[in-house]
Amino acid sequence: MSPISSAVFSRRCISTGALLMLAGVMLGAFGAHLLEARLEPRRLASYQTAVLYQFLHAFGLVLVGLVARATGVTSSLRWSAWLMLFGIACFSGSIYLVTAGATRALGMVAPVGGISFMVAWAMLARHALTIRD
Repeated sequence: MSPISSAVFSRRCISTGALLMLAGVMLGAFGAHLLEARLEPRRLASYQTAVLYQFLHAFGLVLVGLVARATGVTSSLRWSAWLMLFGIACFSGSIYLVTAGATRALGMVAPVGGISFMVAWAMLARHALTIRD
């Protein structure tokens, strides 16, 4: 598989991050207006945490795209982007599904997403520390 250009990688990261932030706004509004009266406070707090982490890591994905545009793409930067996406799917996604009534065992996927987030940020830091000026 041939590597994609920095410009293409950057556009994909920024657009995907922006769409995930749009979805975060919609999910946050859904939680605030429709779920607040239906969920016990602990479950609502978990849902709100999922929305928050989706926002933070969608913004992180936009940041990765901007960094790629400024510095070029490295394997660390690619890993950072993929791990942020994977983390959103595992962490936030599993919490959304459990809130919607899926088996609570699915909640065991959330820590995998959390670890993914940590490694994603470490990969972004690695990129910043190893690129040449």
